[in-house]
Amino acid sequence: MRRAIIAIVFVLFAATAVAQPPVAHQQLAREIYKELIEINTTASSGSTTAAAEAMAKRLREAGFPVADVQVLGPERKGNLVARLQGTDARRPMLLLAHLDVVEVRRDEWSVDPFKLTEKDGYFFARGSSDDKAMAAIFVANLIRYKQEKLVPDRDIILALTADEEIENSPTNGIDWLLKHHRQLIDAEFALNEGGGVMLKNGKAIANRLQASEKISVTYRLEAKYPGGHSAVPGRETSIYLLADALTRISRNAFPVKLTQATRGYFEKMGALESGQDAEDMRAIARDPMDTSAASRLSTRPSYNAQLRTTCVATRLEAGQALNAVPQTAHAIVNCRVLPGESVAEVQQRLAEIVGSDKVSVTPIGSPTLSPPSPLRPELVRAIERLTGEFWPGAAIVPSMSAGMTDSRYLRSAGIPAYGHSGLASEPNENRAHGIDERLSVKSFYDGLEYLYKLVKTLASGE
Repeated sequence: MRRAIIAIVFVLFAATAVAQPPVAHQQLAREIYKELIEINTTASSGSTTAAAEAMAKRLREAGFPVADVQVLGPERKGNLVARLQGTDARRPMLLLAHLDVVEVRRDEWSVDPFKLTEKDGYFFARGSSDDKAMAAIFVANLIRYKQEKLVPDRDIILALTADEEIENSPTNGIDWLLKHHRQLIDAEFALNEGGGVMLKNGKAIANRLQASEKISVTYRLEAKYPGGHSAVPGRETSIYLLADALTRISRNAFPVKLTQATRGYFEKMGALESGQDAEDMRAIARDPMDTSAASRLSTRPSYNAQLRTTCVATRLEAGQALNAVPQTAHAIVNCRVLPGESVAEVQQRLAEIVGSDKVSVTPIGSPTLSPPSPLRPELVRAIERLTGEFWPGAAIVPSMSAGMTDSRYLRSAGIPAYGHSGLASEPNENRAHGIDERLSVKSFYDGLEYLYKLVKTLASGE
C-alpha cells in the first residue's frame, strides 16, 4: 500500500513538474521581468528606447550577433528587433510584445508601481500583465534557445515595441517598423498578447486563441443651433440636440452578427458554462440564431461586445460661459466594429440613429482594418498538444478581442497574427491599466515554459 501511495505521489509530482522550467531559467526570466518593470516606459516621462537597449544588451551578452540585435525608432520611442537564425526551410515567425505602459498615479497604488513586488502569490507592478511579462518571457526564452544551440527550421524574430497603448500614435512601434523596416519583421505569422488561459475557481477550463479583433473607429458629433443669453432660452439648444442624439445612440443597438471566431467561442463556452448562460450560448451558435438568447446575453457587457458592433460616448464639450447658451456642442463617440463589417455602413447607421440634420457625424482619423487571421492547423495542433500537457481538460477556444492590440497592424499588412499568451487568470481578475495591476506568480512561470515549448515546436516542427 505504501509503495502504491509513493507511486501515485510520484506520478502527480511528475504531472505538475511538466510545466516547470529549470530553476536557473526561472531566475533569469524573473531578473529580466524585474529589469523591464523598473524601466519607466510611460509616454509622458519614460523611454521604450531604454528598455529596448537593456534587452538588446542581454541578448548580445548571450551570444546573439550584433547584426541580429537592433534598436530602431524615434527618440524615446525605440523598438528592439532581434533574430535567432534558422535554416530557412520555412518562412520566419514573429514574436511581438509591447514595452510601453499606461500612465499611473503612484498615490493610488498600495505598492510602488515601478518596482516589481511579489506578495500573496502575485507580481504587482505597472506592466506586470500588460505587456512586460510576455516581453520578458520572449527574451528569456530566446536566450535559452541560444544556450541550447537551437537551429530551428525557421528564423524566430522578436519585436519589442513602443506606443501600443496610444491609439493611432504616429510612433506606434510595429506600425513604424512595417513602414520603415518591414524586411526585418516580415514573417509567415506572429504571436502577440491576448488569448490567455481562463481559470474557474483556480482550474483551467479554456486556452483561448485570439484570431481577430474589433476595429476602433472614432466619430465627432457636432450639434449647431443659435446661441444667446441664458435669460431668454429657446426650446432647442445645441446641448439639448446633442443630448438627444447621444440618448438615441444609447438606446439603439447594432444588430447581432457572429463571426467565425465568436461562433466558435460561444459553441465552446456553451459546453464549459452552466445554467442559463450555457443554454443561451449554445442557442445563439445554432443556425438560425435564437434571438431571445441573444437578448439575454446582450445584457452582459462582455458578451454584448462579442455579439455586435458597439458605439459609446466617451467625451463631451460645450459652453463658454455660465450665462450663455452655446452655439455648438461636441461629443466623441468610439465605435468598435466587428471584423468584416463595413466601417462606412457603421457611420451611415450612426447618422440614421442620430436622425437630425442639425447634428453632424464625422470620423476622426482613418481606422486600421484588421481582417481575421485563419486558424492555422499547425498552430492549432501545437496548442492542443501542449494544452493537454499543461492544463489537462482545458478546451481550445477561438476568440475575438473587443479591445485593440498591435495585431491589427500585422493583419492589415498581410501577416496573420494570433493573441496567445499562455498566461492564466480568473475572468474577473484583469487589472491591466488599473490600480495595483498584477499577474499570478504561477501564471508567469507556467506561461514561461508553455511559450518556450510552443515557439520551439512551431519553429522546429517538433
